[in-house]
Amino acid sequence: MASIINVNLPQQSYEIAIAPNSLDQLGEQMTGLNLGKKVLLVSNQTVLKHFGEKAIASLKAAGFEVAICTLPIGERYKTLNSVQKIYDTALENRLERSSTMVALGGGVIGDMTGFAAATWLRGINFVQVPTTLLAMVDAAIGGKTGVNHPQGKNLIGAFHQPRLVLIDPGVLKTLPMREFRAGIAEVIKYGIIWEAELFAQMEGSKRLDQLRYLKAELIDTILIRSCQAKADVVSKDEKEAGLRAILNYGHTIGHAVESLTDYRVVNHGEAVAIGMAAAGQIAVELGMWKKAETERQDALIKKAGLPTQLPDGLDIEEIVAALQTDKKVQDGKVRFVLPTQIGVVTVTDQVPSDTIRQVLRGMR
Repeated sequence: MASIINVNLPQQSYEIAIAPNSLDQLGEQMTGLNLGKKVLLVSNQTVLKHFGEKAIASLKAAGFEVAICTLPIGERYKTLNSVQKIYDTALENRLERSSTMVALGGGVIGDMTGFAAATWLRGINFVQVPTTLLAMVDAAIGGKTGVNHPQGKNLIGAFHQPRLVLIDPGVLKTLPMREFRAGIAEVIKYGIIWEAELFAQMEGSKRLDQLRYLKAELIDTILIRSCQAKADVVSKDEKEAGLRAILNYGHTIGHAVESLTDYRVVNHGEAVAIGMAAAGQIAVELGMWKKAETERQDALIKKAGLPTQLPDGLDIEEIVAALQTDKKVQDGKVRFVLPTQIGVVTVTDQVPSDTIRQVLRGMR
């Protein structure tokens, strides 16, 4: 049974379709969207090995001409050099304004494909087919595309909404355990910022660290509720003028940790988990929420096998300095998303640097 979630936007609304075995229906789902015949499928070798054949067969059966661009794996390759490879393949295959780029992979592939689609011929269609939990619940939805700059994460980018997000929960079976946990970090985020009930349901699960320990109903709930939460927020604030900033919960310190460790020590979800632990503690220090609530949050993070401490060897002053290059800085002030209760957060730029230092020292 497919679950359809609508992302309602003034320019171009689209559907998030969550259905088992939907990868077989990719071509069929795209035919109704009035897209051109040429498709450029962007992926990496691992994902292509698992799902490439199925996706390509489905596209060809629906009458699409398919070209493929294979990119290297990992956040450290989320660069303009990788996007250049997509442009080169687009040029070789004469992609037109009516053509479509299809991102088959995790958040890195989705971000780069979306950015290439936003900038090729001043913007062509693109479709998201996320293959990681993190991409399914977060990165594939909402039209944020981009690449990293050596000085910071996602500093180069564009808002460019997909025409469709197609989620096949079955593909999660091949996901490495560490990647699954990274996705759970973003789900915990939704619990804190928007979905107290989802948070409570996860607390009721004995384990969250491996897919096989989660009941099928909980996986369905996680996908549907997380996607709905993201769709609700994006529909209200597409370009992050206000409300959408809450989706950055855990990301302020998280991004600094990622870039300072050169994207090699922690993955995105692990960095967000560390960032949430820090934000929770900052909120306690500022008297914004109760110690018991941050303890509940941290217990859930640990249950998912995620870190709440900083990686070894990170310099606190370097983290504080890195926060200044965060793209959420406004008028020179770092904006933090801080919780006031489970399910409710607020955005503030009134966090003293000394409080940040004190909390980070406690997380060593």
